Amino acid sequence: MDIVYTSLRRRTRAPDEPASELVEALSTLWAHATLEDGLEHVSGRSEWDRVDFLMYLLTNDCGALGFCSAVYRASSLLRRCHEASALMQRRYLPPDAPKDVLGVTGFCCCATQTPQN
Repeated sequence: MDIVYTSLRRRTRAPDEPASELVEALSTLWAHATLEDGLEHVSGRSEWDRVDFLMYLLTNDCGALGFCSAVYRASSLLRRCHEASALMQRRYLPPDAPKDVLGVTGFCCCATQTPQN
C-alpha cells in the first residue's frame, strides 16, 4: 500500500462548517475514483487555507504494463475531481499537473513485455 499526501488550496476563507466541507470533498474523490487509481482509503483535514488529503493506494507492480506511480495516480484523481465538480472549482484553486516524486510532469510509463520463447 502506498500513502500519498496532497492538498487543495482555497479560493476563499474556510467555511463555517469545515466538517461538512471535508465530507463533500471526500465524497467527490470517491465518486471520481476509478479502478486504475487503486484508491483503498482516503482521509482528510480542513485547514483555514487548504484541505489536506491522505490517499491510501494499492501498490502497483512497476514492471506492469501501463505502470503509473502512486503520486501520479493521486494527482490525476485530484485533478479529475476538480475538473468535474463545480463545487470543487468554486472552493479550490486547480491542482498542479500530475507529477512524480522526482518532479517529472506526467510520469506514467508503459513497460514493455519481453517475449517468451
